[in-house]
Amino acid sequence: MCGTDSPASINKGSLTSANGNGTRSPTCSSDRVLNLEQGDPSVFQSYWSKMEDKCTMVISGSQLMSYISDFTTLCWFMEPEFQEAVRRLHRVVGNAVVDDRYIVVGTGSTQLYQAALYALTSPGGPEPVSIVSAAPYYSAYPEETDYLRSRLYKWAGDAYEFDKNGTGPYIEVVNSPNNPDGTLREAVVKNRGDEGKLIHDLAYYWPQYTPIIRPADHDIMTFTFSKSTGHAGSRIGWAVVKDKEIARKMSKFIEMSTLGVSKDSQQRAAKIMGVICDGYKNFKSDELFFEHTRRVMAERWERLRQVVDRNQVFSLPKYPKQYCLFSGELIEPYPGFAWLEAKEEEEEIDSQKVLRGCIKVQGRTGSRFGVAQKYVRVSLLSNEEVFNQFLERLSTIKSISNGH
Repeated sequence: MCGTDSPASINKGSLTSANGNGTRSPTCSSDRVLNLEQGDPSVFQSYWSKMEDKCTMVISGSQLMSYISDFTTLCWFMEPEFQEAVRRLHRVVGNAVVDDRYIVVGTGSTQLYQAALYALTSPGGPEPVSIVSAAPYYSAYPEETDYLRSRLYKWAGDAYEFDKNGTGPYIEVVNSPNNPDGTLREAVVKNRGDEGKLIHDLAYYWPQYTPIIRPADHDIMTFTFSKSTGHAGSRIGWAVVKDKEIARKMSKFIEMSTLGVSKDSQQRAAKIMGVICDGYKNFKSDELFFEHTRRVMAERWERLRQVVDRNQVFSLPKYPKQYCLFSGELIEPYPGFAWLEAKEEEEEIDSQKVLRGCIKVQGRTGSRFGVAQKYVRVSLLSNEEVFNQFLERLSTIKSISNGH
């Protein structure tokens, strides 16, 4: 969920054009704004263009018409093929424990976030439960938490501040790798017995972005199809849940809000995840998804660091190499976002305005993530044309002062 940014934030002045497969992508006219605020994962489109025959499926007019997949199961609207594909993919990658766990499907991980909040706070108490996450936290958490104005829970800000000053029941959202800065995270609020509960948002815990250092094994773990494979338009996410009652409550929330999840999307997701897993079963080099996408991300980060090092206007985080259980190598992270920090010491520097005003690039300001506006998040998940234009424009910035 952490990378799934609302289309409402897209700049309306950005120009789009249709490409060969009917989707739309930004053009790169020099007088147009490059919108790199949202994490739309078109970077993986070239891989899937080569795999179209393997991923194509036909759904007839009489198929998948019922609301119900299996009324005898806890998540009765989840297709059995989808559940099996999710478990198989996690076993292949080794990024999450799925044995003896419940799988809950949602319309993207955003819905699952709301479902988890409901499950952990209902039936409610005298005061709303505080929801916190360590800054810089995912920018959508505050709005998504308070959007429904629930009496069950409320956004309470930075987990570091809550650890020092907060009291009462709380839920800490642990986003790892973290959006926006790409770091691997642990909970920061000290253990307070039964007062605290955790949600782990693992949208980017996949080998193209980060070393898989261990199989994640937490009470509630959310994942999204958009960031694992790049198929954001299918609107599919899932949660891996330890406790049966929590999984039941999450399923109930989804039932009451959308009466289930599209079976068409579930079947398509199952097909695509199966193609990925089959590649590793057969070990055909031209079909290995995570190796291909990791090379793409590594190349982008190498080129970005070269530009940033040359112009000396911004800095980027340094990521240590760690042993990856999936690849069997010491590798460094290649996050889906660049977390740029202005080197200018003046605190009032607004890096978002600098990028927008100087080179017509739209990023997302650090203040949206609970930190100073000298930081700005820029997506590295665009198509190749947009990414190349971004680097060209970024290379033209020589210095900044007072926002210029």
